[in-house]
Amino acid sequence: MQPLSRRSPQPLILGAHLSIAGGLHLALHRAVELDCTALQIFTRNASQWRAKPLSAEAVTEFRRTREEVGPIAVAAHASYLINLGSPDRRLRDRSIRSLVQELKRCEALGIEHLVLHPGAHMGAGEERGLRRIASALRRAHARTSGFEVKTVLENTAGQGTGLGHRFEQLARIIDDVDAPDRLRICFDTAHAFAAGYDFRTPRGYAAFWEDVDRLIGLENLAIFHLNDSRRDVGSRVDRHAHIGRGKIGREAFGRLMRDRRFGRVPKVLETPKEGDMDRRNLALLRRLAR
Repeated sequence: MQPLSRRSPQPLILGAHLSIAGGLHLALHRAVELDCTALQIFTRNASQWRAKPLSAEAVTEFRRTREEVGPIAVAAHASYLINLGSPDRRLRDRSIRSLVQELKRCEALGIEHLVLHPGAHMGAGEERGLRRIASALRRAHARTSGFEVKTVLENTAGQGTGLGHRFEQLARIIDDVDAPDRLRICFDTAHAFAAGYDFRTPRGYAAFWEDVDRLIGLENLAIFHLNDSRRDVGSRVDRHAHIGRGKIGREAFGRLMRDRRFGRVPKVLETPKEGDMDRRNLALLRRLAR
């Protein structure tokens, strides 16, 4: 394992979602090995409701290792089980408790952003689903008053009854929560493409970001998930592909990587974990940025 030091400064805030196997702090070691300046992790098993409490030793080791690593943007991704839009009150209450727990873990670890899928209405309809999501966020934030960590709503592909696939929906949630200091947005390229946003051409790219700026404000973008898409535009199917090997293509990613408006926004891969593909995808993105 390489020592925790950087041989040269990195102008890009770029990285990947990495494993916490063996300990949370080891994700930081893995980030260094890939020369990352950004990192996303799960702070717990994302597919289970129960989570082992963070030990004081785990928190201390993570914070110490991060200090040794030097400047690196760190985000966590919340459990996939959380559904703040569920019409089932017990599931919604359980989701709120889980979100509060995740926010507390991030706050303890000093992680700045917690990425969250807004939720699904499960047949109750978009209007009710959006209202429930906003109400649940208000309750979660009330229980974590004064926290530094931001709740970051991720745009979705629109599969099933999932909400957040249109930026109008995300804008509605933000307006209803009325807590601009607590909420930010995560932009996932594959999800937006699957949801029907075609930003592959220069004209389409410019028009897309004009709409996003009008609806939510570019200043509210906290993190990018860089993923190509196995399915075509408007498929409403969430299938990630390696950069340049899907339907979005290299040109669109190059345009995004060179867009100075987003130079200071962290960008992380969520592409399939196959062999050495994280390293290859990162190398390609760095070339495209130049």
